[in-house]
Amino acid sequence: MIYNTAIILAGGKSSRMNYQNKSFLKLKNKTFIEKILDELDLYDEKIIISNKPEEYLNLDVKVVKDIIPQCGPLSGVHSGLINAKYEYSLVVACDMPFINKEFVKNILTFATGYDAVIPISNGYIQPLCGVYKKTCLPVIEKNLKKNNHKIREIFKDLNVRYLKDEEINKLSNSEYVFININNPKEYDYYVRGENN
Repeated sequence: MIYNTAIILAGGKSSRMNYQNKSFLKLKNKTFIEKILDELDLYDEKIIISNKPEEYLNLDVKVVKDIIPQCGPLSGVHSGLINAKYEYSLVVACDMPFINKEFVKNILTFATGYDAVIPISNGYIQPLCGVYKKTCLPVIEKNLKKNNHKIREIFKDLNVRYLKDEEINKLSNSEYVFININNPKEYDYYVRGENN
């Protein structure tokens, strides 16, 4: 058991997915949220961030709303860290169904001494699949009060450990870890083949 918190962000409007809740899209015989929770089962505490907690009642998982609503994923990270009982939290978006146990376990090994651990995969920063410490909260709150909702903006005021491709490849042998499903075209390309 890993005595840390896993936070799943499930508060997006899903406008590009025709407003369908991406948590409940199917990958094989499971919904995205079920698949992600399975991969996070090593974590002692799991929290889903959603402003519609009634949709997740059947999962027997703690669900909390945004404390400062309408501020995007940064607000979800904020609410998750405040509600987390552990110092470190892994943050994952609900539309990333290809994360795996190997990755979510091993990324924590980089966290000691840092406010955050953020992967950079193929040149793209991945703030919605990283580790955040409670020490991030003052910086997050400062940005939210300034109406600055971009997660990347907080990193300039934090001690961040960035993971590069060669390090990421050692954490997981899956090239799909950071794939997030934003629209029906991506769902068809990445997921429908897996469902057959």
